[in-house]
Amino acid sequence: MNDRTWLITGISSGFGRQMTEQLLKRGERVAGTVRNMEAVNDLQAKYGDLLWVSKLDVTDTSAIHRVVNNAFHDLGSIDVVVNNAGYGLFGAAEELTDEQIRHQLETNLIGSIQVVRAALPYLRKQGYGRILQLSTVGGQAAFPGSSLYHASKWGIEGFAESVMAEVAPFNIGVTIVEPGSARTNFRYQSSTLAPKIDAYEVSPAIHARRIIEEAKAPSLGDPAKMAAAMIRSVDQNPAPKRIVLGSDAYSTIHKALTKRLAELEQQKDLAFSTDFN
Repeated sequence: MNDRTWLITGISSGFGRQMTEQLLKRGERVAGTVRNMEAVNDLQAKYGDLLWVSKLDVTDTSAIHRVVNNAFHDLGSIDVVVNNAGYGLFGAAEELTDEQIRHQLETNLIGSIQVVRAALPYLRKQGYGRILQLSTVGGQAAFPGSSLYHASKWGIEGFAESVMAEVAPFNIGVTIVEPGSARTNFRYQSSTLAPKIDAYEVSPAIHARRIIEEAKAPSLGDPAKMAAAMIRSVDQNPAPKRIVLGSDAYSTIHKALTKRLAELEQQKDLAFSTDFN
C-alpha cells in the first residue's frame, strides 16, 4: 500500500525523521508533530501537501487532543498512528531531580497514553487503524542508571498490551517496537543526565552516565533499516504484538526473559502453596 496516511509524533530527528522521509519518498502522507517547526522546513519544501505538520509538546495533554483532532479533520482519515516522541533520562534514582522524574514520565508515558486516547475515537469510528508504540530493549530488560527511563517504557508497554485486547474488536492493531542501540542522536542529543552524586562512582549506575558523557559507545543498529522494518510491520495481519530490532536487542531481551522464566519456575511450589485449601 502506498496511499496511507500516517500520524507520527516527533519527526524532527531519529526514527521519526527516518520514517517520515521514507514514507514521503514512497508517496504516502504524513501528519507529523515537532517542537520546532523549522526543523522540517526542508521536508515541507520538497514534499508540499504530502506533509502536514503541527507544533506539539507531548507533555501538554490539551494540545495533544487539539493536534490529533486537527489532523483527522484536515486529512479525513489516518491509517497509522506512531507514538515516537520521547527521550532518555539517565542517572541513579537518588541523583534524579523531582522535575526530571515528572518530565520523563509526562513525556514518555503520559504523553504516549494521551496520543492513543486522542486517536482511538477516530480509529474506532472509521473501523480500522494501526498503532505503533515506540519502546526499547529497555522495555523488557533493565540496566542500572536508567530507572526512570525504564519506568516510562515498562509502563507504556503494559498500557499498549492491554489496549491491544481492548481495541481488537474494532479492527485496530497495536504493535510495540523494541529497538536496540541505533546510530541516531538519541544518546548524545536526546538524552538528559541527572546531577551527579560522587558516591555513585562505585555503583554500576555510573556506566550509563559514562556512555552519555564520553559519546564513544558504538551503536549496532542502522536507523534506516529499523525505520523500514517498522513501516513493513504495518502490512502484517494480524498486527505483531512486538517487533525487536537489532541483534543487541534480541540477545538482551532473550537473556532477560530466559532468566525471568527460570526464576518463576523455581517459585511454582511457593506460588501454589498460598492458595486456599
